[in-house]
Amino acid sequence: MPNGEQRALDLLARVTHGRVATSMRALPVLACARHIVADGHVLLRMHRGHGYQHACAGHVVAYGADNLGTGEPGRPGTPGEQWSVQIVGACAATEPTAAQLARFGPAPRTMDGEPFDPVYLRVTPEIVTVHTADDSLRRHFEHVL
Repeated sequence: MPNGEQRALDLLARVTHGRVATSMRALPVLACARHIVADGHVLLRMHRGHGYQHACAGHVVAYGADNLGTGEPGRPGTPGEQWSVQIVGACAATEPTAAQLARFGPAPRTMDGEPFDPVYLRVTPEIVTVHTADDSLRRHFEHVL
């Protein structure tokens, strides 16, 4: 049985996107990001044009992802364990290797109507939370409704 941190990273590796939480000018910010798991870290790809990387790099952030509503990653409607992962840790700017860039896959051409300009960040897990639930109750209510 993997430890909590390894289990969280294994679960994150099953999905491709999540949300990073930080603050800008003392206000909370929640931003979508593409991620991969590499060498015990979570690498993020975000759009530079939003400027969120300035609020993340050099600070502690929270990053979360889940498979809620899908049953299993990549298989909508399939029964299975539902999970949610949150990682809190130090965030730093990074330059991914060629192999890591390949794992990210193609970037979108545009973001909010502007050319997508990727920026990469690395989150080092310090606090890890994994929540799980089976979806048997959810499936029961789906049949009732």
